[in-house]
Amino acid sequence: MPIEISEAPQIAVAPAQADWQRLAAIIDHTLLKPESTSTEVQQLCREAAEYGFACVMLNPTYLSSAASILGGTGIKIGAVVGFPFGANTTGVKRHEALDAIRLGAQEIDMVMNIGALKSGDRTRVQADMHGLVEVAHDNGAILKITIETALLSLEEKILACQLAVAAGADFVKSSTGFSHAGALPADISLMRGVVGDKLGVKASGGIRTLEDAHGMIEAGANRIGTSSGVAIVEFARAKSD
Repeated sequence: MPIEISEAPQIAVAPAQADWQRLAAIIDHTLLKPESTSTEVQQLCREAAEYGFACVMLNPTYLSSAASILGGTGIKIGAVVGFPFGANTTGVKRHEALDAIRLGAQEIDMVMNIGALKSGDRTRVQADMHGLVEVAHDNGAILKITIETALLSLEEKILACQLAVAAGADFVKSSTGFSHAGALPADISLMRGVVGDKLGVKASGGIRTLEDAHGMIEAGANRIGTSSGVAIVEFARAKSD
């Protein structure tokens, strides 16, 4: 009997004990490269429905197309906001999130104001996070806050997670995948240690293999963001056959 990987913000079980379908159910199938085409988005959505991924994660311009393809499938639609630098004003981020939700997004992955955190402007970071939590929750969406671990010191990573908890976010997320490094198991473990069972932890950035995904789940992630979801799940399925 397979051990369940929870969608709720509890620590997921070791992936070696989970079948490929349960692994797929915590993957955000992601396509965020700037040169992405509508044909690629359509293929991504078909793959998400076929494999049962948790969510497709897209740039906002493709949300309407995704909503038309995925309607009735149960696959959630996600959009990035303030991507990839987090340097937009809170007002712009709020408008972007509202527009994304209007177009069909049910999950918002917002990049925090990284520069403000590194400048010690805790008040601005907190207000930015809270403003997006408010928009998301008032409109029935969940909010993941991307802290971009590769750019932060240990103390800054801890503070970012603490502020996300205080703001009422649903997840903290490690990386955009557009910085010089992505997710590391040590960072995921640290994030889980700070947020406990109050928030989910999404590992993203550079996760390309089943071994990578296993390492992140074992470290405490209960959502995986990757553009390699099909390859990861196919390998997991082959190993279970």
